[in-house]
Amino acid sequence: MYRLDPTRRRSAGFSLVELIVVLVILAMMAAIITVNWRAILPKTELHSAVRDLAATLQTARSESISRNSTWHVQYDVDKSLWRIVTPYREGGVLALVEDERVALPWKSLPDSVRFQAITVDGVEYAKGLVWARFDPIGTASTHTVLLVQPATETRYTIEVQGLLGLIDYREGVWVRPAPREDDFK
Repeated sequence: MYRLDPTRRRSAGFSLVELIVVLVILAMMAAIITVNWRAILPKTELHSAVRDLAATLQTARSESISRNSTWHVQYDVDKSLWRIVTPYREGGVLALVEDERVALPWKSLPDSVRFQAITVDGVEYAKGLVWARFDPIGTASTHTVLLVQPATETRYTIEVQGLLGLIDYREGVWVRPAPREDDFK
């Protein structure tokens, strides 16, 4: 017959104190991860919005070149929306007047991101509807889009160079310096 030795201590399982210590450590780790995630998420939304809008601008430029027609990007500054407006009317035929043009669905910025200002051909717009043009030869309306994330005061500038139609973006408020005479020597 097997007898338990009273001097021998049971080693199976965990004590209540050990379990509570482990739970407290896990709760502290979860709190740290949650705080860091909340700090990272807004910046991720801003970066995603910048890339999405830049991709839309590149699409409008590419389509205008490949289809040999003028395409537009329309911004609604008040509602933080944008969309592409094609040169076609319903049925795929070129539109004869602006009102016939088919517009693609609106895209929206994340809730944490807003348009601060859009400058087209030297005129700054802080509200209302704004149009930018992309031509078949690759040129575009010279314009910049300034996005802001009010919670963090982080800004990004998306620039469309008029002569080349190239699209670039930079963190912060950025304005292309005016050319100097030395640039052409």
